[in-house]
Amino acid sequence: MAGGAVLGLGGLLAACGSSGGSGGSAGAGGSGGSGGSAPGGGSAPDQKSVKQGGDDYATVIEKMKGFGTDAAPGVYPRTVRHAMGETVIPARPTRVVVLDTGELDNVVSLGIQPVGVVHADASTSLPSYLRDKAGSPAAVGTINSLNLEAIAALKPDLILGSRLRAQDQYAQLSKIAPTVFSLRPGYPWKQNFLLNASTFGLEAEAGAQLDAYRAAATAIGAGLGDKRPTITPLRFMPGRTRLYAELSFIGTVLTDVPLPQPAIEQVKELAVEVGPEQIDKADADWIFYGVYGSPSSTNQDTVLGGALWKTLGAVKSGQARPVSDETWFLGLGVMAANAVLADLKGFVAPGS
Repeated sequence: MAGGAVLGLGGLLAACGSSGGSGGSAGAGGSGGSGGSAPGGGSAPDQKSVKQGGDDYATVIEKMKGFGTDAAPGVYPRTVRHAMGETVIPARPTRVVVLDTGELDNVVSLGIQPVGVVHADASTSLPSYLRDKAGSPAAVGTINSLNLEAIAALKPDLILGSRLRAQDQYAQLSKIAPTVFSLRPGYPWKQNFLLNASTFGLEAEAGAQLDAYRAAATAIGAGLGDKRPTITPLRFMPGRTRLYAELSFIGTVLTDVPLPQPAIEQVKELAVEVGPEQIDKADADWIFYGVYGSPSSTNQDTVLGGALWKTLGAVKSGQARPVSDETWFLGLGVMAANAVLADLKGFVAPGS
């Protein structure tokens, strides 16, 4: 791809981690359910294909159409269909453990404070944008390495995660508590939100929040009129630099406004990787860049201090800006999406 490497979900694993022992894949689950078939028809997507791109990667949303429950709000027990089959939830959960940043965002947005959380490998604390609403959940490992003993000690009545992240730990997790898994984090974040909400009987509340998000995105686009600047979401990570593409969380937010991305990013993948000598491929009307973990562990300083960076149009016009990695790239939920919209409105469409 014009000097850049195109990545599927495998790139997201390096960014956010994956469950320990899974070798960079992960994620299947459902208390009492089997992982042999995907609700809604057809076989479960091949794990490698969902992880690395290809047909299953691009059709995850389609394969999630059968997920959720037929139970009326407030009715328990309820059966929830998800990436690992079906899980029976006997009563409305009150002690929830979340295994990724998207699930954390989802439950907090529904007014639920989890009892246990995992952290991204580059962090040891709650995301700052959720800290005042998430309570004081116990740490139960990292996205790359779950602490099953710590999870069990919390006596949860629900565990939320994804097939991609923790497939290898599903059987053990489902012995601890009813476990509901999405197929994967990232670009199907809206479907994941509704799935998570179905375990609490809060689908209507989740739907209302998504409607409000969509209205806010549409308002930004309407304020721009026909003048839609191109946007590059750029992320510095240990060992790699990424231009996030259409099938990423941030890619979906840009699509919802809509705000176009440069041609190199208009691919049905997670991201395109570029080296420091290819950073000119990031050029757009606006460049918003984040950094995963410590900047010193990435090539951010080298790139931003380099001669090539200074030639970019966005840099020359003062429209290359740092943004929060927590919301733009790690948030993966509606609260993070709203924070991104606020950033976009402030920078790109202040009058909207």
